[in-house]
Amino acid sequence: MSLNVVKYGEPVLRQKGARIEQITPEIKEFIDQMLDTMYKARGLGLASQQVGRALQLTVIDIREATGRPSTLEIDGKESDPAGFMPLVLINPEIKPVGEPIPGPEGCLSFPEVYCDITRPESIDVKARNENWHLLSFRCGGLLARAIQHEYDHLQGILFIDRMTREQKMEFRPELDLIQAETKAALAGKKPKKNS
Repeated sequence: MSLNVVKYGEPVLRQKGARIEQITPEIKEFIDQMLDTMYKARGLGLASQQVGRALQLTVIDIREATGRPSTLEIDGKESDPAGFMPLVLINPEIKPVGEPIPGPEGCLSFPEVYCDITRPESIDVKARNENWHLLSFRCGGLLARAIQHEYDHLQGILFIDRMTREQKMEFRPELDLIQAETKAALAGKKPKKNS
């Protein structure tokens, strides 16, 4: 079952996610729903905030982006990133290790907005997976960019926060429209007060 992807203007997108303390049947089901939602939306990653829950949980699968290479090192040995997809990251911690470089990004919560965002080219990652196993790896390229994008979501940071002033001005009409549509939809959802 897929979930509804919330759009820019939903307050949950600005909330820092709560840590997950253990894997429960409900969390496992939520992970499955997030993966289903990400695939149906044709996204490369999805954070729990994007489906309305502020948790430290994200799912990623970069296999469809064949034109944008990724690197993965586990215990200092090169590995094939595709063999580790889909990737579930719970309570992730990241540390930049590469030089910042610009690269194209989009976001399911910002339909039709694509922009070059500057981020470290490679990062070290520590997280738990869906089986509560500890993951520790270094990655680069698209995988590093996707993880950083989703990690930001888990902290309540949006990719528009990483845009330059000029980029924000350029996308202002689109951003204002998405936000206005979201606010209108939220206003329509509010329960009516009894008189």
